[in-house]
Amino acid sequence: MDIKTATALHRLRLISVPEALSFPALLIFGSLLSRISDIDFLMMPLGALHGVLFVIYALFLLDVWNKAKWPFKRVAFFFLLAVLPFGGLYGDKQLKRYEAEAVSASRARREAAVEA
Repeated sequence: MDIKTATALHRLRLISVPEALSFPALLIFGSLLSRISDIDFLMMPLGALHGVLFVIYALFLLDVWNKAKWPFKRVAFFFLLAVLPFGGLYGDKQLKRYEAEAVSASRARREAAVEA
């Protein structure tokens, strides 16, 4: 893996937590608020915000798939985590490990090139 792969993994990590929290925090909160009060106008912007975060997550996941050459099962697993409430929080832990591996592999490759 190279530094571009580590960067793509880092970007995916950065969006995974906000995306994971947007479903329960925004949509469920907005839905409850609209049911117990007359504040119906919040649902559309909250839903749009969650949708934008989900689309960004999906695009970053495709970028990681392309750069890291992940198997389809792993990509499908991370996509499923994005659909589940709080699933991205577990995904963030996994992505942190993959990112650390990519960074250490990049450093080892760079050090081997310098020594050669």
